[in-house]
Amino acid sequence: MGAAYQILGKSVPSHYLSLATLGAVVLTVAPKPWGPAAPAHPQISASSPEEEKYVKEWLAKHAEKH
Repeated sequence: MGAAYQILGKSVPSHYLSLATLGAVVLTVAPKPWGPAAPAHPQISASSPEEEKYVKEWLAKHAEKH
């Protein structure tokens, strides 16, 4: 096979190091697929506080049906 490196007194093949590097990069860059997804809430662009309150109440009322 190819070259091997001495790490902590053990011989480690280079393909093990490349797989470990790729795995570490993927685990640090990839988002958490096992965690819960953040719920997508619509942005409320109300012109007044009363309108915003009404929209939030309407969404809460109709979200219970689903």
